[in-house]
Amino acid sequence: MELKISFSFTLSILALLLTTSRVSSTPVEESFRRCLSVNSEISIPFSTTFYTPDNSSFQSILASTAQIPRFTAPSVPKPELIFVPINVSHVQAAVICSKQLGVQLRVRSGGHDYEGLSYTSDMKQKFIVLDLIKFKSIVVNITDNSAWVEAGATVGQLFYRIAEKSNIHGFPAGLCTSVGVGGHITGGGYGPLMRKYGLAADNVVDAQLLNANGTILDRKSMGEDLFWAIRGGAGGSFGIIISWKINLVTVPSTVTVFNFAKIMDKDTTKLLYKYQQIAHKVDEDLFLRVIFRLVDAAIQGKKTVQTSYNALFLGRTERLLKIMNQSFPELGLKQENCTEMSWLESVLFISGSAGYNTSLEALIEGRSRFRRSFKAKSDFVQKPIPKTGLEGLLKRLLEEDIPSVIWTPYGGKMSKISEYEIPFPHRKGNRFMIHYSTAWTTDDKNVIAKHIDWIRNLYSYMGRYVSRSPRAAYINYRDLDLGMNKDKSTGFLEASSWGIKYFKNNFERLAGIKSEVDPNNLFYHEQSIPRLF
Repeated sequence: MELKISFSFTLSILALLLTTSRVSSTPVEESFRRCLSVNSEISIPFSTTFYTPDNSSFQSILASTAQIPRFTAPSVPKPELIFVPINVSHVQAAVICSKQLGVQLRVRSGGHDYEGLSYTSDMKQKFIVLDLIKFKSIVVNITDNSAWVEAGATVGQLFYRIAEKSNIHGFPAGLCTSVGVGGHITGGGYGPLMRKYGLAADNVVDAQLLNANGTILDRKSMGEDLFWAIRGGAGGSFGIIISWKINLVTVPSTVTVFNFAKIMDKDTTKLLYKYQQIAHKVDEDLFLRVIFRLVDAAIQGKKTVQTSYNALFLGRTERLLKIMNQSFPELGLKQENCTEMSWLESVLFISGSAGYNTSLEALIEGRSRFRRSFKAKSDFVQKPIPKTGLEGLLKRLLEEDIPSVIWTPYGGKMSKISEYEIPFPHRKGNRFMIHYSTAWTTDDKNVIAKHIDWIRNLYSYMGRYVSRSPRAAYINYRDLDLGMNKDKSTGFLEASSWGIKYFKNNFERLAGIKSEVDPNNLFYHEQSIPRLF
């Protein structure tokens, strides 16, 4: 009898070893498919959710929400598969299987990551993409001034659904309407209402998060430390956001906008210097940014810099003009430069859509109007840039083909919230943020290198005029030039080169929370929060 038991046991072990051997030699997609089938509570329609490189739809699905074409080029590493779940059980199964199979997981909501980290990888390991494009539910409750919005919905779709229910409610999220809500809020999420109401993350009251164990948590069950971390601590580090519960804010039924463009002349630096004195101090109902671009000059064959003073004012033109005449009369704003409209219409205006008269239904499509490759960086300004510095900036813009610089004003509510309230620390003391970018429409590696060298040189030049110790940066404008995790084992000290620039004194707390909630570092990427120990 004992011999039979031993023989039976031996056969079982051999069968298990053979099975394990087959799994280890099975392509990732086959192993993942089998694992998903076992671990999902709801059956998975693989023909419409599972895309591998040998599938004719793979490239189109990969590129569908990839906002930066250079990260879908043939030379860039591709995922072993793309999984497009249609319910939470599928997402849970994906997390469990990623963990079991030791496969790196990238999560994509809108595809706007500036370094493409939601759908590509430089970490020399096989990876898969979990695309939350099907998670678009938005439930607006005007009675209690709240909404639940799933991670795959775009900022524009959220704005549209709010406006469907009320013309006096809004939400302080981003300027680019095709950004996915899931990732946008994890980095803070700023927009034209920031000086009045703060960031998107400042207005989150609950969330559904899938953790490293495949468990769905809400604010109560995750605890206040983790809830703190996901509101501004960046995505891909603590779990997968399924949905956010947000507080809606009040907006006037009629707002005023303007886009006052100035061609570079002898007064350009005077206006820019004055802007730096007042943009963060004016009435918090006014959001006034400056956009620098190249335009054709009067002399054929040459270009010059255009500075556009682009604004949203939460009120009527009459009051706006009084504020502008008192604080910034040098600009010369007049009534004919201003347009009154609804808050939802202003979303299209401020976002730069071909004017603002594009059909509002375009917001529902959730697509970016322009997709081209670019490289971007960010800075925070705490003291006015002198006129000599401004002249150097303008000179360098003229040296590039498709440069863009945007100054975004701070002050108002942003100065009233503690830098420790959420992980996003860039609050009091900042006059404005700078966004630099350069774009190109070629695949020529030498030309691309030239553009990237240009923006790196501009960034180096601006170092003397911006924040120091640290030279701060905005996590939603991710920049791998600041440093990156070499592999899954990268520690806190190694990651500090970039982490402190994004999060300042909040970085260590984020690493401590990471150590507690994801000790095995399941959720990691080139700039994910490292474990503290």
